Amino acid sequence: MNAETAPFEYAGTELHLFEKARNWKSYWRNQVAPYVGGDVLEVGAGIGANTKLLASLSHDRWTSLEPDTALASQIEKQSQRHRILTSTIAGLPAEERFNTILYIDVLEHIEGDSEEMRDAAARLRPGGHLIVLAPAHPFLYTPFDAAIGHFRRYTRASLRAAAPKSLHAVRIIYLDCAGMLASAANRMLLRSAMPTERQILTWDGWLVPVSRVLDPLFGWRIGKSVIGIWRLGN
Repeated sequence: MNAETAPFEYAGTELHLFEKARNWKSYWRNQVAPYVGGDVLEVGAGIGANTKLLASLSHDRWTSLEPDTALASQIEKQSQRHRILTSTIAGLPAEERFNTILYIDVLEHIEGDSEEMRDAAARLRPGGHLIVLAPAHPFLYTPFDAAIGHFRRYTRASLRAAAPKSLHAVRIIYLDCAGMLASAANRMLLRSAMPTERQILTWDGWLVPVSRVLDPLFGWRIGKSVIGIWRLGN
């Protein structure tokens, strides 16, 4: 492990809970998979749940970046095949470049998101992809968001605006229309500071499969999460 920055601590209490959302993880994985490859950088890898999910995709090298030393150590215990750095993207060597940079449920935790995306774009190789998955819609911001350190929820427009002009938007879509409509109607999933395991499993088992059918029919215009995919260069 490479300690490149000052110690950082993140409670991360929701990470183990959402690790159980297998339908959801499979759903968004399929959306980003065509754009993942080559030399991959995963920013804010947490406990490595998404590393395990995505690292089976074809790639040359996988780097997990996690500023919290306790969380980074959990990734290190799970895999000796990937490079794990205790750092932020700003702490990487200046010459490092990647084909794919991932922010999976991470960008909303970073106060200066535009600056972060600019720094990420500077680390891409020509033709490389920057991929962001984030919670959508400010009107859905709840005590749960605040409790886990979310500065914001995004619309497609606000996520697009956060990206530097050097990046070309490939796809910016909403996912999980059923989850959004349920949350907007009664806040069943996000009413408290932390959803229960039963709520997560209900959403994942019942609503996510519905969303997988309806999202394309709605043209990806409604959803509780937003995915942005950009390419460096046209």
